[in-house]
Amino acid sequence: MRFRLKSGSNLKWLYPGMGVKRWLLLLLLGLFFLSLGTSYVYVRAYRAVEFPPPVSSFVYYMTLQFIPHLLRGLILGTIGISMVAVAVFQLNKSLLSVFQAPGQGNLVDIIYQYRRRSRGPKVVAIGGGHGLSTLLRGLKEHTENITAIVTVADDGGSSGRLRQELGVLPPGDFRNCIAALADAEPLMTQLFQYRFGKGAGLDGHTFGNLFITAMAEVTGNFERAILESSRVLAVRGRILPSTLENVTLCADLREEDESGEGLSRVEGESKIPKVGKPIERAFLEPERAMAYPEALHAILEADLILAGPGSLYTSVLPNLLVGDIVRALRASPALKVYICNVATQPGETDRFNVNDHVKALEDHVGRGVFKYVLANSNFNVKPPPNWVSELVSFGDSPLQGYQLIRADVIDPQNPWRHDSKKLAQILMDLYYRESGTRHIDVG
Repeated sequence: MRFRLKSGSNLKWLYPGMGVKRWLLLLLLGLFFLSLGTSYVYVRAYRAVEFPPPVSSFVYYMTLQFIPHLLRGLILGTIGISMVAVAVFQLNKSLLSVFQAPGQGNLVDIIYQYRRRSRGPKVVAIGGGHGLSTLLRGLKEHTENITAIVTVADDGGSSGRLRQELGVLPPGDFRNCIAALADAEPLMTQLFQYRFGKGAGLDGHTFGNLFITAMAEVTGNFERAILESSRVLAVRGRILPSTLENVTLCADLREEDESGEGLSRVEGESKIPKVGKPIERAFLEPERAMAYPEALHAILEADLILAGPGSLYTSVLPNLLVGDIVRALRASPALKVYICNVATQPGETDRFNVNDHVKALEDHVGRGVFKYVLANSNFNVKPPPNWVSELVSFGDSPLQGYQLIRADVIDPQNPWRHDSKKLAQILMDLYYRESGTRHIDVG
């Protein structure tokens, strides 16, 4: 059941979960007993004490003795309650304004949103690249109980150089997730994503990658570096690696030779799409990489598990190729959704429809891991000039063994990507509908 509540009203202090009503009731009870005790003294003085003429005239008008008793009580009570309400409101405003950043909006809205998100479902998002960060950017408006499980197979660009030269896990996807979940000032987020363009040693590196790498050196390990970096940018949720092992993503590619059709092997996540040949199989080296224990714990405790969006073979599958991750997914009672890309990826999923994406997923992790498949239904968009991708269609045959959710999740400005707000809202609606959980939405 969903309730739509208008924002911008002080009545939000009385909404469920704000933690205010109990203390307000205690305040009112305290004032009641204080007034009751004062009234006994007042009645005693009124009946027994005789004031001299100048004072008695003042007391007569101050205590409204010229008005009937019932009306007198209502007037004095209303004045007292109004004064208490104004005093408490202004006192809270004065004290809490110190902790309220400029431009954050109404204080009651900030507190209400925080309380609502803190009670949101436990969501695990599995993937990497821009797709995962897009999803996280939308999810953080609905819940703070987010765990992002990120691939560590990236070996291209700045991350690849740092991985090769310093032996750290690739920080790039972790940096994107931190920026997406950050609740810090926009300037800090922009700084974290800043990419150097000059200098022989810094060219191509991002500040966030260097920051995480330096933090790993200072703290002694990569996991602690991600945790401390997340604290710097006030991240809503957690960001965990799928494994801590130094894995390499490999792929067997189909190609025709003199004897018919053969296979060639490519090693390295960044090299696979560049070859541009159909992918027969993707796998990790070493194949039996151990999963990160905290990632397994998050999966087993989750209410909602999401795989994708993102590059199927180089962002989503590298996490699912860690054997313990898939076993934990099968054991988890959570609602599990595979989010299909809105557009094909050159060199990786050329001419793939929704069924092809799901079949590739099944070929690597088996059937029955995910119950739902979410796919884009909006094809009325204008692609950019010289676009080499195409929107992912539904295919000719129905999807067997899954509940297919068709929805407009496309970003009109970037038709090859998901819209973070649309995507998150559809997923939250699905969760609350299927779980039967009551949902309080602000609108």
